[in-house]
Amino acid sequence: MAFSKKTVRDIDAKNKTVLVRASLNVPIEHDKVVDDLRLKAVIPSLQFLIDQGAKLVLLSHHSTEGQSLAPVAPVLSRLLSREVCFLPDCIGSDTEAAVKALKPGDVLVLENLRFHKEEEANDADFAQQLAAMGELYVDDDFTATHREHASIVGIPKLLPAVAGFQIEHEVDTITKAMENPKQPLLAVVGGAKVSTKIDFINNFMDKAQAMFIGGAMANTFLAANGVSIGKSMFEQSEIQTAKNIQQTAKAKDISLFLPLDVVVTDNIKAASGVRSCDVGNVAPNEIIADLGPRSVEQVQSVLDQKGTVIWNGPLGITEKQVFAASSIDLAKRIIASGADSIVGGGDTAAFVDGQNLHDKFGFVSTGGGASLELMSGKKLPGIECLLDK
Repeated sequence: MAFSKKTVRDIDAKNKTVLVRASLNVPIEHDKVVDDLRLKAVIPSLQFLIDQGAKLVLLSHHSTEGQSLAPVAPVLSRLLSREVCFLPDCIGSDTEAAVKALKPGDVLVLENLRFHKEEEANDADFAQQLAAMGELYVDDDFTATHREHASIVGIPKLLPAVAGFQIEHEVDTITKAMENPKQPLLAVVGGAKVSTKIDFINNFMDKAQAMFIGGAMANTFLAANGVSIGKSMFEQSEIQTAKNIQQTAKAKDISLFLPLDVVVTDNIKAASGVRSCDVGNVAPNEIIADLGPRSVEQVQSVLDQKGTVIWNGPLGITEKQVFAASSIDLAKRIIASGADSIVGGGDTAAFVDGQNLHDKFGFVSTGGGASLELMSGKKLPGIECLLDK
């Protein structure tokens, strides 16, 4: 199913003031952007609008409380090869005056929308103040499309609203892999909690031929099967869910891979007493921090068939290199297999980027929660509110 919403190709932006919801929520340390991946993703839409003679006003949030977006402007200046100015507020008379003074091709970055609590409250008056500064609205921030905030769902009620290229590409790629994948489809599900991935797993029960469970959420499956997991984190409330998932997989003839061997520690912070063992041999004082090589080896036979792999959630505590081995092993196996590959979820994308493997995968989604919701079969409010083709 092709993307069903209007995009920047469907509007006439010449001499118009265009409000662009852009993903400027990038890592910033000591007032410097340390990873510009998300900024690069929005450049094609911005360049397209600049070439049309639009006047651009960029709206965004930053998830770090109190973080200014000021450091983003010079990086955008470099990426667009033109001056990008920054304004210290996103509303108010000074901001309105600066927007009014824009000429075709000018680009302005407004301050972090979340400095105003009205943004997350989806306040209608706040949306009105933002919308009043523009004539058209373009959303190219896929990362926030699952949020019902003023700048995401409020402005489209007031201005003609279309998608940018990044959103179109994200939705098209993920939807195609879900609805018409090259077979067999392997879903790799990691991360901390079963409860946050139930919809994702259930959605894949109708689509996947194989599923590999890793991360701390695998502990809940092991506990459900009566396997001792020591002091490892697990969700007591989801034991029955884990049993149900295994029964459904069996009934639908889905290969469900659970850990066979694990890497344990007696202290995650200190990474002391690290050793590998079979899943049945975890001592009472030990914590499972990663999967072992035999666990990852299980999926090789599926990868050899060169189908599709959708990976959401790391297999271990990848923030510590000592607990990243299984995720690195899996990443290399997926890349070597030549299967169609999609990486979704913020932690998984950050891990892949950190290993400099981003360009080796078929597609790495910029949207953490948004890609998880889309992969779970949910509608994204930030996309639903855009104009239909």
